[in-house]
Amino acid sequence: MAMQFDDAQRAAVYRAIYERRDMRHFVRGSVDAAVLARLIDAAHHAPSVGFMQPWRIIRITDAALRTALHGAVEQERMRTAEALGERHDEFMRLKVEGMLECGELLVMALMDGREKHVFGRRTLPEMDLASVACAIQNLWLAARAEGLGMGWVSLFDVDEVRTLMRMPPGAKPIAILCLGHVEAFYPKPMLELEQWAKRMPIGECVFENYWPTDQTTAKTSEAE
Repeated sequence: MAMQFDDAQRAAVYRAIYERRDMRHFVRGSVDAAVLARLIDAAHHAPSVGFMQPWRIIRITDAALRTALHGAVEQERMRTAEALGERHDEFMRLKVEGMLECGELLVMALMDGREKHVFGRRTLPEMDLASVACAIQNLWLAARAEGLGMGWVSLFDVDEVRTLMRMPPGAKPIAILCLGHVEAFYPKPMLELEQWAKRMPIGECVFENYWPTDQTTAKTSEAE
């Protein structure tokens, strides 16, 4: 039988999960090269459907490119604010990224040529995206364990970023990841602290056997 982690190791895993935060405030300073290598290796060891490993990680070291990417995000931030209508002003008060302050900026993308991978994707082609999300989560949890903050930026026009990154046809940017030192981790998700949204009760997300007729009253025995 496989050996489970000891109490301290198990507690460390859960601590990383519960203390991981989408960080937007960073302290200027470089990320140690050995630490960055460990984080990228952790991302590369994520599970992937059909072992297709669809993630491509681009490290941004060119200052002009970082500025251009920030400009693309700022444009989409304005468009998003307009689309939110009555929540426009509330959204504009939020800090949504730390791209110019973080020590490292990474772009996570889907590879090209994914159509040849059928294993696990014939009826669910979006499993390539799910696999990249697993890589991002691996990196996020490893960063928290290393005492580094990470923020996921998704406010950008896909074609604009694709062009900036000179990606081949079929490749697609999924996330801009801000990585770096922070003064402190938020005690709760920032959007919860800002009262933008709150965490849903687990009973509204976990069902037993069938999708409930009345989701608002559905609870599992564990949730209760």
